[in-house]
Amino acid sequence: MAAQQPMIVLAGNPNVGKSTLFNRLTGLRQHTGNWPGKTVATASGRCTMGGRNWTVTDLPGTYSLMARSAEEEVARDFLLFGGSDAAVAVCDATCLERGLSLALQIMELQPRTVVCVNLMDEARRRGITVDVEELSRRLGVPVVGTDAGHGKGFAELLEAVDEVLRQKPKAAQIKYLPPIEAAIQKVMEVLPEETAGIPSRWLAVRLLEGDGPWEELKKRLGRDIREEETVVQGVREGKKLLAAAGVEGTLLSERLVSCLVWQGEDLAYGVGKGPAGGASGHGDRLLTSRLVGIPLMLLTLALVLWLTLWGANFLSGWLTAGLFWIEDRLTDLFTALHAPWWLHGALVLGAYRTLAWVVGVMLPPMAIFFPLFTLLEDLGYLPRVAFLLDHAFQKAHACGKQSLTLCMGLGCNAAGVVGCRIIDSPRERLIALLTNSFMPCNGRLPTLIALITMFFVGSGGSVQAALLLTGVILLAVGMTFAVSRLLSATVLRGEPSAFTLELPPYRRPRLGQILVRSVLDRTLFVLGRAAVVAAPAGLVLWLCANLHIQGETLLFWCTAALDPIGRFLGMDGVILTAFLLALPANEIMLPIVLMAYLSGGSLTEIGSLTVFHDQLTAQGWTGLTAVCTILFCLFHWPCSTTCLTMAKETGSVKWTGLGVLLPTAVGVALCAVTAAAGRALGLG
Repeated sequence: MAAQQPMIVLAGNPNVGKSTLFNRLTGLRQHTGNWPGKTVATASGRCTMGGRNWTVTDLPGTYSLMARSAEEEVARDFLLFGGSDAAVAVCDATCLERGLSLALQIMELQPRTVVCVNLMDEARRRGITVDVEELSRRLGVPVVGTDAGHGKGFAELLEAVDEVLRQKPKAAQIKYLPPIEAAIQKVMEVLPEETAGIPSRWLAVRLLEGDGPWEELKKRLGRDIREEETVVQGVREGKKLLAAAGVEGTLLSERLVSCLVWQGEDLAYGVGKGPAGGASGHGDRLLTSRLVGIPLMLLTLALVLWLTLWGANFLSGWLTAGLFWIEDRLTDLFTALHAPWWLHGALVLGAYRTLAWVVGVMLPPMAIFFPLFTLLEDLGYLPRVAFLLDHAFQKAHACGKQSLTLCMGLGCNAAGVVGCRIIDSPRERLIALLTNSFMPCNGRLPTLIALITMFFVGSGGSVQAALLLTGVILLAVGMTFAVSRLLSATVLRGEPSAFTLELPPYRRPRLGQILVRSVLDRTLFVLGRAAVVAAPAGLVLWLCANLHIQGETLLFWCTAALDPIGRFLGMDGVILTAFLLALPANEIMLPIVLMAYLSGGSLTEIGSLTVFHDQLTAQGWTGLTAVCTILFCLFHWPCSTTCLTMAKETGSVKWTGLGVLLPTAVGVALCAVTAAAGRALGLG
């Protein structure tokens, strides 16, 4: 049935409301997947509005179909080979010329195209008007004005798509300079009739330029048309005409792009009135300057962390109390069923209690941090952060897009690793992937917060704790730069690549959309993934604490074996064992420490931080122990979910192993130096 449904493709620049349009059309009934052989995902869903039954595919946002990046290649190949029946080219009404340049390319590949001029409400607020009827007349395709955020113009858009599905396709023709047009005609004269449905004019341009989807085309045709004698001769003659006009090599590519831009601008100026679009102005000049932008960025980070800390303190207590009330009811049930003690211990005190710890500790800060992060994203502030950090990443011979994956790592390192797909260069993508674990994720933040609060600020210093935590995160960012530079100078040598970074206009955030994206797409997704590994980990942990060898538990023997290494690093064997056993979920590290110290058979409730501080100092903890534990918490092996994600993304045991080794080596080195310095100063 799905194969009989018309497939509608959504394509457009980033930040034009394409995803909002897609969500409204599909009602969130969607799934994501990679175009074969590519690392950039497309999303697909079903549209059943107004009695229609369509499959809608959302292509990655791109500025062109020239295939200079992974996003452009995926969008181009899907339009060529994805089996689409029609396309919707989404443009930004406030910056129409840029969207129309892409729309012309889409129309060239998919003759059944509707141009959707979105963000009409924002254009009106800025005094911009767009004559959609005149634009439709000039383009020769239906043009519809919409406001996807408020659902305006959807009926007209659906009718326009219905209309083009019934029409006879007619490919658009981009007008080029006379010598380029002459060369195109020479090549078109010799092209074979069978070209896998690729428009001959578009294919002629690609043959002259030398850049096209040749492998996929060869697979579909069973031959390489570039090797056919008539085609070789036609391309040779076409290039002679270009050479005679002085248009060849890189200059040809530049002229092709220039013609696209000129036509987009000509169309936009012919149908639009009002101030020019864009996001520039005095505000952005300040926000993207190092003098003002960097302090503001740090202040924003500190504010987000403070709000996360402040809110999580309230939510965590209530949630943990509720989860442990459920544990008591489960205990009553096992007692009533006369279940053996070991079954109750393994399932309730082991698997369930560990799961309750993970949910109780993880959910409150995530429920606050992710909406705040999404709010900054929706406002348009995160691209400014990427702009500010771009210079530092360029110095490290890495990609400025890594700053965005760095921010994602604050929520979840596994999500940050997946986010590295946005980086086009394989070398720079690997650098970002291998260093993402240097950022403390949501699972490590509670441990860092607890240690900072207990040993350095006290229970009432949430502002001071936020500032110290900001300093700890800045240390992680600095180490990310240093290790990125080391990788780019050794195993991943190379020069940084250029990329297009758009500074979108500041927009009023849509709170409903923020809650859906942050809660469903991020919070519950990450929490669910952690919960899957937390319960089995709790079972293993309970077994280690309750199985005895020669009168002592497995947990005791592990801590005793690791104690010399732990002491050398300024900690002890219990702390190192806790880090190892917390591999599935970093959140349970401190409860394991307390369980081992108190010789408990299951995770122990921490209670107040004051009581926990007294329990740790009674075991010999000092300020130096806390500092070394903070450093090792910041830099050690990634959690199991992140390791599996790295293995999936790289497809390599070698690179995954390096991703585990790098933060661990940094943590060991920093702890050893700090411990030695502390002992020399008499702080141990």
